[in-house]
Amino acid sequence: MKPLKPSHRENKRYLLIKGKDADKKAVEEVILEFVGVLGYAEASPMIIKEDKERIVLSINRKSLDKIRASFVMSNKDLKIVKVSGAIKNLG
Repeated sequence: MKPLKPSHRENKRYLLIKGKDADKKAVEEVILEFVGVLGYAEASPMIIKEDKERIVLSINRKSLDKIRASFVMSNKDLKIVKVSGAIKNLG
């Protein structure tokens, strides 16, 4: 199978999320609650790293505003600290 051309690849953004409720289940609930199943599929979130009270989440660039809004509207202790186009810039 041939590799995809750069113009056909999905552009990603990486989010650094911190908080007491920082686990995979809580992040999925927050996104699903606000944008629903269709928005979740469009954003295609993937957890890259998971530490104590820190998560690096990869999402589609076009749905960044919806994902940010979902974390603002949630009542869980989760906050987007930084957004970057590369993982190494999150620090």
